[in-house]
Amino acid sequence: MNIATIIGLVGCFIMTIMAIYTSGGSITTYLDGPSFLMTVVGSYLGVFTFSTIPTALGMWSTFGLAMKMPHYDEKGVIQKLLAFSDKARREGLLALEEELEDLDDEFMKKGLRLVVDGNDAELIRTLMENELNQIQDRHTAKIRVINMWGTLAPGLGMLGTVVGLIAMLKNLEDKSALGPNMAVALITTLYGAMIANLICIPVAAKLSTYDAAEIKVKEMQIEGILSIQAGENTRNLANKLLSYLDPVTRKAMEAAEDNK
Repeated sequence: MNIATIIGLVGCFIMTIMAIYTSGGSITTYLDGPSFLMTVVGSYLGVFTFSTIPTALGMWSTFGLAMKMPHYDEKGVIQKLLAFSDKARREGLLALEEELEDLDDEFMKKGLRLVVDGNDAELIRTLMENELNQIQDRHTAKIRVINMWGTLAPGLGMLGTVVGLIAMLKNLEDKSALGPNMAVALITTLYGAMIANLICIPVAAKLSTYDAAEIKVKEMQIEGILSIQAGENTRNLANKLLSYLDPVTRKAMEAAEDNK
């Protein structure tokens, strides 16, 4: 569970509610059925126009990904690659085959399988980069849907504002309708801004961060696998892989490698 996401989302709504009450208002004042239908439901239905039914319905599971704490285990990946490199240099590339069955990382397993099968470096890079591009395309498609909802919601909010103002101006003689129509005009804008700025934009940005981190690890795996295929010195490979890490983690791993 990603506590930071929970704190952010829940905290934003709590602060909004506190602002409502401390300004002398009430939460019921900001609950309006027509505004909800036009802005929240209307903008979500707009996502169906933008994408497909499975993609629009699957958007909710994408939101769930932001609630999870991904674990890419960069240190573990480097240690495995260095162990494979050392074994390949001592016993040959075919010796890696017996290690593949116990490997949980399917991306790394596929790359090493290509190495064991005797494919050349260019083919291995091409196949693995194609796989990586497909992974990134799937991530981007999911993030794009959330961004689209965040784009549509404020627009539908403004549309609701126009609808409310038109209704108000057409019934100026009916003073009892002024309040409800003005509420629709303003609350729709509020709902649209909340969907975009409290939910969609932060969640999409977090998922983009997850995507970048995963892609970096897989790029590191590609470089490691190609180095193993080329028979590169294990210490040189370690220096290459450690360059992907942040300075603190890198120093810790360098110290661990030096103590071996």
